[in-house]
Amino acid sequence: MIKVSEIAKKKVIELMTDDGFNSATDYVRVGVKSGGCSGLSYDLKFDKEQQEGDKIFEDNDVKIIVDKKSFLYLIGTTLDYSGGLNGVGFVFNNPNANRTCGCGESFSL
Repeated sequence: MIKVSEIAKKKVIELMTDDGFNSATDYVRVGVKSGGCSGLSYDLKFDKEQQEGDKIFEDNDVKIIVDKKSFLYLIGTTLDYSGGLNGVGFVFNNPNANRTCGCGESFSL
């Protein structure tokens, strides 16, 4: 399961609307790919369709799709949003990460 904080929910809905997506029917696709200074990086985008093998979750009125491979890295993660002095953007609070980079965009296990 992937959770969504209240502030991340508001930002997701705002950005989806701005990009022509409908937060009631479309998805936030969350994934993991190789790269970043810690070895793995997060990938976040909007999607209208699910693919075979995708896992679908809904938390705080946000529909989330995760591919099967990425799901193993993201179990228990909370999607949050930071607008502070240390940077603006989505933040992944991942309990599986042993090490994260300073910007929070990559991690390792």
